[in-house]
Amino acid sequence: MFRPGIPLPGYDTEGDQPRPTEDARQPTAAERVRTLVESSVSASLTIPGAEAVEQTPQAPLGSGSPEARAVTPDGDVILLVPAASPAARAAAYAQDDDVTAVMEITDVAPVSVPHRIRGRAWVAGWLTAVRNEERAACAQLIAERQPEGPAPDVAWMLLRLEIGEAYVDDLWGAEHVEPDDFASAAPDPLMRHEAELLQHLASSHADQVRGLCSLLGERDAVCGARDEVVPLALDRHGMRVRFCEGGGERCFDARFEFPEPVGDVIQLRRAMHALFEAASDT
Repeated sequence: MFRPGIPLPGYDTEGDQPRPTEDARQPTAAERVRTLVESSVSASLTIPGAEAVEQTPQAPLGSGSPEARAVTPDGDVILLVPAASPAARAAAYAQDDDVTAVMEITDVAPVSVPHRIRGRAWVAGWLTAVRNEERAACAQLIAERQPEGPAPDVAWMLLRLEIGEAYVDDLWGAEHVEPDDFASAAPDPLMRHEAELLQHLASSHADQVRGLCSLLGERDAVCGARDEVVPLALDRHGMRVRFCEGGGERCFDARFEFPEPVGDVIQLRRAMHALFEAASDT
């Protein structure tokens, strides 16, 4: 059976995050950071003494933006950056020395919703150029993330970020992550499909998403009257929905958990159908 929807505390300002109740099933902090690092959400790489190298899906090629990133089995982050970027120049000039760097990742909800930033993660460590003997393996990791390949008219360079520490502040809370925990964690299996799934739920199943209010018990009448009901986040454990009124001034989140963690989109569809059926039978 499905656990009842879990109302999460509301908030009144954009900077605050609604936090879960203690008994909510959730991904670990290391899994959340690993998911953000391996996702395609926007990131920036900052090197002391060098200008920031921003990464966004809309950034023009050759602007100095890392084109892709991947994680090695040992937990290092491989970055594909333009050879003319500040990060590439800093790593090249350092030669065998490590360059201290911080990568900040900003997770923005792929659906229109008040307070759209879902969280941020910071990964700090040491940046080096990928050595010749490692280049083929690292290039293969990047190719798996970006099968179409980078733009052929840009000179590219592979960099390695060895993780020294990580930190996440998101919808689940704020936590530090140790390098070993990051290396052993796995990204969420829905990561690459979450954006399109949430957009589909918002556009094609809005009434069913609103109907999940019936699983919230005493808060049913309150959430059913909200102006906006938007699916905010999906992971293998469940779905988070945001209920807002007053133009986003008053919001609260509710977490709807699946009976068992899902491992792929097919399992997710079954879980969602069962969740909607549970709501309609209440």
